[in-house]
Amino acid sequence: MHAIEKPASTIAYGPWARVPAAASRGGEARLVLKRAAVGGASLADLYQAQPLRVLFPYVERGDIFQAAIACVSGGLVGGDRLDVAVTLEDGAQAVVIGQAAEKVYRSLGSDCTVETQLRVGAEAWLEYLPQETILFDAARLRRRTQLFLSPGAQTLSGGILVFGRTARGEMLKRGLVHDAWEIRGADGRLVWKDALHMDGDLEALLANPATFGGAAAYGSLIYAGEGTAGLLDGVREILPQTAALRAGATALRGLLIVRFLGHNALELRGAFAAVWKHLRSAAGGLPAALPRLWSI
Repeated sequence: MHAIEKPASTIAYGPWARVPAAASRGGEARLVLKRAAVGGASLADLYQAQPLRVLFPYVERGDIFQAAIACVSGGLVGGDRLDVAVTLEDGAQAVVIGQAAEKVYRSLGSDCTVETQLRVGAEAWLEYLPQETILFDAARLRRRTQLFLSPGAQTLSGGILVFGRTARGEMLKRGLVHDAWEIRGADGRLVWKDALHMDGDLEALLANPATFGGAAAYGSLIYAGEGTAGLLDGVREILPQTAALRAGATALRGLLIVRFLGHNALELRGAFAAVWKHLRSAAGGLPAALPRLWSI
């Protein structure tokens, strides 16, 4: 395999950027997959640097290639930086998942930064769905995900934020959360951009009924591809609406966007998984089943 060139990357983005572009590099994972007759994809190139590792778990018969990105440090602290790049060549099909929930620990002032670039070739299918990110009180996270789509590409992507160690009764009271998404078409044209930004006193913001209404977790699931309007009704039919969990879906510009707010992170995770399974079957013609790692 030939070495992957590591492109220059900046972390000073958006109106709230405070991290200098000269900040030291941290963990990296760069994965290139090519089309394969069996399994949908095979490994073309791989670069990894601690604390990131790319694993290749067992795949159930009839499903597609899977890769799992693991952070072996056990979590992120202030000043840490991770860079992830996933490229699917034309016609490839693959699932890239987080090996486990990511933890962002309390910071004394420095931000931790996660930069992700996803490039999906023509007629390729990518599922990029890290497991939930658990934000400890006083955590400081800046994360940006950029998605570049070629003609005919399809993707399922998104993630879950958990506001504190809820199993221990801890809620996120202060800190920084900047979680930004950019989706661009083959010509580089911006299709969709979204950013969740919270800074300072988060306890009041999370409790406010006009914002999060006391939710313990928040999730976004995004499908990009053909026929989003035709998928909308099916997604809405399976969205739960309870006192502890609210969800909604909309379709625009070739995107189907589903949002979740829940008072119970585990319940939200279950609803997120149900929609994910439905969409990979309805949009991708794949088994309505999740990777084993999602249940471990």
